[in-house]
Amino acid sequence: MSNADLPGAGHRGMTWPQMLAMAIGVVYTLVGIVGFFITGFDDFAEHTDETILGFGINPLHNIVHLVIGLAGIALARKLSTARTYGWLLAVGYGAAFVYGLFAADEEGSLNFLSINWADNWLHLASVIAGLAIALGPVKTVDTARGSDHSLRR
Repeated sequence: MSNADLPGAGHRGMTWPQMLAMAIGVVYTLVGIVGFFITGFDDFAEHTDETILGFGINPLHNIVHLVIGLAGIALARKLSTARTYGWLLAVGYGAAFVYGLFAADEEGSLNFLSINWADNWLHLASVIAGLAIALGPVKTVDTARGSDHSLRR
């Protein structure tokens, strides 16, 4: 008998890591879409002076936001995949933060994502959010037949 067959194991809401993954996914998707209204497709991988609320963007950066956002929306459906998304955020944005230490506000070809210091601090915040999603505790649900640990998957 699977946990889904137990009494009280009907439809459950999302856990907080799933909700956080979904929220981050929606925000990054929206930022990616809005970014194209600002940048269009010109200067695809060039440093630009175009920003959204002070965060540097270019068309390649917009695509990165869309990919990260859509991944968050897709992976938020289960706790296990939301945790994977958390690790992807932590590792990916950790790398982006390190890259940004060298590339932020540079006008040359090194800054192909048009990153500025506001982006860099947001990348660090995304690392922290990713670690919270990946490692944050989730309580079990008590059912008539005992504790249901299915939320931990």
